[in-house]
Amino acid sequence: MTDPKDTKKKALRSQQWYGKLDKDGFIHRSWMKNQGYPDHSFDGRPIIGICNSWSELTPCNAHLRELAEYVKRGVWEAGGVPLEFPVMSLGETQMKPTAMLFRNLMSMDVEESMRAYGMDGVVLLGGCDKTTPAQLMGACSVDLPTIVVSSGPMLNGKYRGKDIGSGTDVWKFSEAVRGGKMSLDEFMRAESGMSRSRGTCMTMGTASTMSCLVEALGMSLPENGTLPAVDARRQALAHLTGSRIVEMVKEDLKPSDILTKSAFENAIRANAAIGGSTNAVVHLLAIAGRIGVDLTLEDWDRIGAEIPCLVNLMPSGQYLMEDFHYAGGFPALIQRLSHEFDMSANTVLGESLGTITEGAECFNEDVILPLDKPLRKNAGIAVLRGNLSPQGAIIKPSAATPALLQHTGKAVVFENIEDYKARIDTAELEVDKDSILVLKGCGPKGYPGMPEVGNMALPSKLLEQGITDMVRISDARMSGTAFGTVVLHVAPESTVGGPLALVQNGDEITLDVEGRGLHLHISDEEMARRKEAWVPEESEYKRGYAKLYIDHVMQADEGADLDFLVGSSGSTVSRESH
Repeated sequence: MTDPKDTKKKALRSQQWYGKLDKDGFIHRSWMKNQGYPDHSFDGRPIIGICNSWSELTPCNAHLRELAEYVKRGVWEAGGVPLEFPVMSLGETQMKPTAMLFRNLMSMDVEESMRAYGMDGVVLLGGCDKTTPAQLMGACSVDLPTIVVSSGPMLNGKYRGKDIGSGTDVWKFSEAVRGGKMSLDEFMRAESGMSRSRGTCMTMGTASTMSCLVEALGMSLPENGTLPAVDARRQALAHLTGSRIVEMVKEDLKPSDILTKSAFENAIRANAAIGGSTNAVVHLLAIAGRIGVDLTLEDWDRIGAEIPCLVNLMPSGQYLMEDFHYAGGFPALIQRLSHEFDMSANTVLGESLGTITEGAECFNEDVILPLDKPLRKNAGIAVLRGNLSPQGAIIKPSAATPALLQHTGKAVVFENIEDYKARIDTAELEVDKDSILVLKGCGPKGYPGMPEVGNMALPSKLLEQGITDMVRISDARMSGTAFGTVVLHVAPESTVGGPLALVQNGDEITLDVEGRGLHLHISDEEMARRKEAWVPEESEYKRGYAKLYIDHVMQADEGADLDFLVGSSGSTVSRESH
């Protein structure tokens, strides 16, 4: 064993575990050696943690054990020691009541694992919707050198000779069945063709959105956002990432050196350009809160509102993630919009965004559209304020019906998700195409966890009339794969007594996206009277993590993080375990 005092190399963080020539060092090294590591594994070379969210319960991430082996190749090649560790896995399509309830819990798992173990840098392996933000949130609170390898999107879905998209076509097929335009047998046959390989949704859902935004933030190697999960080039990217993290440790290049305000502004621009998920709003706000960047809802409107959507992908457009990658992927999009981005922003390569995307070409202008033929001219997330959403609400114009972006209608109110499911398809429901569906009780505290139910299915009797979209308003989220004129993230939420809680059947509401307004047409006096009479429901959650979450979760406009997790605690651990 080499005495670290005799080496000319700068002692790394891991040497506080493995470099000491005493009882504690003996314990740390000896137990690791039962896995077959030789002495020189602990001679001062970088220890790289591979934070793996693999789980058979998370189909998006089910191949990450294999991908981790390629990261390890790169780490060994660059002279580091890779040590893989598991963290909680968030299966978006499998978890109840919603994976979002557990995003903050996973972030705690990542943070505490990184801090407690003797690693010098970390590779984050993830991809399912809430996994990427959870891992980044945890890593930012420790601020060790960090780089991301995403799961990658699955192959394009296929049904009856046509491409079909995760989520997006599920919503369409489901509505077609409810409207009598598709048989249940046809619906069931599409199921097996939808998910043909390992990987995340191949539409521009939240998983693909966050993988692309990781690129925009500078936290991954180029092409991480779009390479298909089963493409051998993703394995090669994982190998290169393993090599790069070792160099990042030597350079002491940390998230705080990359995730500046400018990086987050680039991510907001990117979200508009790709027609990205509305979920990116709460995730970027939460990540910024951990790294200490002052990011607000106003930044989303100020920076992203006039960015064109150039990526012609479902749910906003026609194509899927495979097509986006083959068209040139995210680097090609960045180059096409280089005049909008801060191309000097730093990245995990220690080079600027402009440098690492230089020379990227577009190979299919039907997928990555020209500047003069955008899918939507002004595609950024719109932030709505008014007496119905004093802390803000959001809408995704690129996925909405243009004619409904300025609309006044009478509210059809559902007090909670059970009320909605019980009445939406009843003949007695008083609703027409101009009505506005209002759903309460689905915010961070109310559900709990702010589920993806904001894109409420339309009443079957309207579907049968050929109605395909209506204005919908809630304190919920919606899947990045979803579409429609859907107002989301209303804050404060109804469960804490926000104005949404006070809406009654027949109230007139005006949605004015251009004017950024969301207005309930009742007087201030009537609002105050209703507020005085309002009685909050008692939560059924009395213990465990759900109780902790409800007691401490912040509102959507603040990123829905837990209040005591905002900020960071760094990587220092001063006390030994024995």
